[in-house]
Amino acid sequence: MSTIIIFAGGVKVPRSAVDELPAPDLVIAADSGYQVAVSLGYEVDTLIGDMDSVGPLDDIPATTSIVRFPEDKDATDLELAFELAVREQPQRIVLVGAEGGRFDHELSAAAMICSDRWAPVPDIDWVRSDSISHVIRDARRIQGDPGDLFSLIPVGGDATGVTTTGLQWELGEDTLHAGSSRGVSNILLQTEILIQVAHGVLLGVFPSRPG
Repeated sequence: MSTIIIFAGGVKVPRSAVDELPAPDLVIAADSGYQVAVSLGYEVDTLIGDMDSVGPLDDIPATTSIVRFPEDKDATDLELAFELAVREQPQRIVLVGAEGGRFDHELSAAAMICSDRWAPVPDIDWVRSDSISHVIRDARRIQGDPGDLFSLIPVGGDATGVTTTGLQWELGEDTLHAGSSRGVSNILLQTEILIQVAHGVLLGVFPSRPG
């Protein structure tokens, strides 16, 4: 399976945010992410969560599989959606939404998508209404435009052996310490950059959408 898109709840995401995404092989909605998906013209294959905010289930078409969990559970609906997606062994997971709601949910989402549990998935991205983020393990090529702001944030611990190509302030086998702002607000010099990491995980963030 190539691409899975996961929709999460929150503020409405503009259509322009997903215009360049490939056609997904599977669409998963985490609870109220169902409304986000439908508002963008996507048909949801699987709806997952405790269903405390999606609305009447009678309104969900029969073509959508519903996986319901009790409200008293140990994972967010979004984490459950990722667990479901990873079992399909995709090449790419794109999270859309998960913004403009509870701040603790947003912080949890940023940490969760960088979990080592999803390491078998080559590419994990997070598309929001005003920004795009990329999970970086080992090495990853990322596209943008010269002049774009780009930040590298270590998640879950220090990132060591970080080497960059195509940024204004390059790193050469450097360490980005967890809690440090050293990687924030770099600038692209070319349309494709290369980020390499020996150990650890980075979240590469375009704080404003490329282009």
